[in-house]
Amino acid sequence: MNFPLYIAKRYLFTKTGNNAINIITIIASFGVIVGSLALFIILSGFSGLRTFSYSLLDVSDPDIKITSNKGKTFLYTDDVHQALINNTSIKATSKIIEERVFLEYNDKNEIAYIKGVEESYTSITHIDSVISLGNWIDNDMPNTAVVGNGISRKLSLGILNFGAPLSIMVPKPGVGFINPNNAFYKTDVQIVGLYSGTEEFESKFVFVSIKDAKNLLNFKEKQITGVEIKLKDNLNADLFSEQLQEQLGTQFKVQTKQQLNEVFYKVINTENFVSYLIFTLIVIIALFNVIGAIIMMIIDKKSNLKTLFSLGASIKDIKRIFILQGFLLTFLGMIVGLSLGIIIVFIQKEFGVFMITQNFAYPVEFRFSNLFIVIATITVLGFIASKIASSRISKEFVEK
Repeated sequence: MNFPLYIAKRYLFTKTGNNAINIITIIASFGVIVGSLALFIILSGFSGLRTFSYSLLDVSDPDIKITSNKGKTFLYTDDVHQALINNTSIKATSKIIEERVFLEYNDKNEIAYIKGVEESYTSITHIDSVISLGNWIDNDMPNTAVVGNGISRKLSLGILNFGAPLSIMVPKPGVGFINPNNAFYKTDVQIVGLYSGTEEFESKFVFVSIKDAKNLLNFKEKQITGVEIKLKDNLNADLFSEQLQEQLGTQFKVQTKQQLNEVFYKVINTENFVSYLIFTLIVIIALFNVIGAIIMMIIDKKSNLKTLFSLGASIKDIKRIFILQGFLLTFLGMIVGLSLGIIIVFIQKEFGVFMITQNFAYPVEFRFSNLFIVIATITVLGFIASKIASSRISKEFVEK
């Protein structure tokens, strides 16, 4: 057996005659266990939260969105149509019409966006899966709409209120004098469903059929504001958007879901990184106990070290003993902490012990990447702490 490793294991697992050193070693081990446990749980919690947040974006945003680089609208020409239907990477497409509108219902007003969509739109975002009340738009029923719960609350708006329709108004385009009595295009719709989602999403859209949106905005037959695309599974959206951008040309803007929600992605990733740094700092503080425990052990075993030196052990070998002792102490504490962390994560995932609301458990997700991050962080910091503690050993110290 490796001589420094053998002595390090003896020092680690054998009680010393000094109870204070035994207590300090136990405290150091407990600090590593708690630090690694907390770091793994926090990373797993943020992974779950990120996955949950991204799932909300799957409902509100497409994989790819095509808009015009100049102006709000463009003509959906045969060239664009052929470029999309001949692309084998595309699973589904839907033409859309979006415009900022003014809503009025029973003397209450709100500003939102109208979004006209085709029947295929539910294949793009699966928004029909988050209908909390009522149904999704039926194209056989004209002048019907689906609104978010946020808009519903602000306007005190329910569904199927046939006596009181929701008025949607949009300013007429043009320049010069505008007759205030005839300044808006207007349509009345009946609400057939309410959808849920993020707070911003719930308060943003009124979904109608693309035909009703064209009629309201007085658009031409092929005039739209965008095309939303669902890609086939496991395709690289960034690479696809670059290729499609080259194919369509500079008059169009091709954006991925991440580009459409750039700020959101940055906030989520920044929060995750900052939390990692904070809990890594806690681990560093806990490892000061390891440094203290190793230094106390060095002082306590000074006479043994002198004997080992006299028997031919080099100062480098003696230093390695305590580096390995500190490393083993950290590694074993990390294994215990990670084992507890994995158990807690799986219990939370299966049984939802910790709840955010009465019906919603805090999301967690087990990832091997988080396991690797914790192992790498604790191992490196533990080695550095052991190296710092063993630096006290010198030839002069041993021979005194």
